[in-house]
Amino acid sequence: MIVILAGGKSTRMRREKPVLRIAEKPMLLRVYEEASAVGETITALSRNTPETRELCLREGIPFIETPGRGYVEDVKWLLNEFGPFVSVSADLPFVKASDIGSIARAFDGKTSLTGVLPLERVPMGLKPVVYRGYAIVGLNAVGTEGEKFFELSNPLLALNVNTPEELKLAERIAKLVGRWRRKSRAPLPWRVF
Repeated sequence: MIVILAGGKSTRMRREKPVLRIAEKPMLLRVYEEASAVGETITALSRNTPETRELCLREGIPFIETPGRGYVEDVKWLLNEFGPFVSVSADLPFVKASDIGSIARAFDGKTSLTGVLPLERVPMGLKPVVYRGYAIVGLNAVGTEGEKFFELSNPLLALNVNTPEELKLAERIAKLVGRWRRKSRAPLPWRVF
């Protein structure tokens, strides 16, 4: 099971992030299309995200409402409801099915996997959360027995859209990616398989 986490308060953005558009598409739809290509996907909402709930209803995206008490509490609640699962944040507009699939294949259903990027893969100008020499990204596998890092390769996973400035940056990147893809049938240079 893949769970898209979309129930946060978005305090830095001051608006519901999952419904914000990048390249004319709500972030949640971008993430849902990639996740659902990998496997069964549900979106975790809360009372904090009424617009996101409306988007899910309108687009036919399956969802569940969590208590909305905070990230850790909601993840524990989801673990209790579904058992081990792969989680992806709704504010990762450049996550790819291959990223989600790689962590899902590596997940043994027991040991949690925290998605990370080596710092040398983080594009200049991005300021991700750094822990033990890695950039922490919003793609994880949630288990019940310990935790280890899982190294990913997609540099754009370092861009979590949490602020208006990051939203503008994501829009600029989406336009560049779109132009590049129209000119070439080759995979993007930062996408490693």
